[in-house]
Amino acid sequence: MPRAGFYAIQSSEIRFGRDGRWYSDGELITNPKISQLFSRHVVRQPNGSYRIEIDWDKAPIQIEDTPYVVRRVETGPNGGFTVELNDDSREPLDLVSLEISEDNVLYCRVKKGEEPARFLRAAYYQLAPYIQESAGRFVVRSGGGEHPIATRRK
Repeated sequence: MPRAGFYAIQSSEIRFGRDGRWYSDGELITNPKISQLFSRHVVRQPNGSYRIEIDWDKAPIQIEDTPYVVRRVETGPNGGFTVELNDDSREPLDLVSLEISEDNVLYCRVKKGEEPARFLRAAYYQLAPYIQESAGRFVVRSGGGEHPIATRRK
């Protein structure tokens, strides 16, 4: 059985990839319950690093890009959007926080604006019909308004 099964978290190098998947010692964690458990227990440390905290079990983690990813985007009745994150939480999409990187990856702020989240490809495609070019920049058209997408700074 691979080491990415159930184990004490201090015994491995744990990484959250830009693909929205968890890895242990470079090996994909295939158990969805463990991935879900890890995603629900990510805690930012005062120095800006992250770790998993499950009761008394605490372990530092490496974050390749963002600690959260947007898995799904749903439209609401009033023209707004709801995002579903990798920790299974759902929250309104803050259109003001949208940013696009040089390599066309879409990001937003989540968790009361405190954390960045990267859109996975499926979620990006769910929002794409509402993205248009206007006056030389990209905007999201929603609720009768245009919401500019900022350029992400590294």
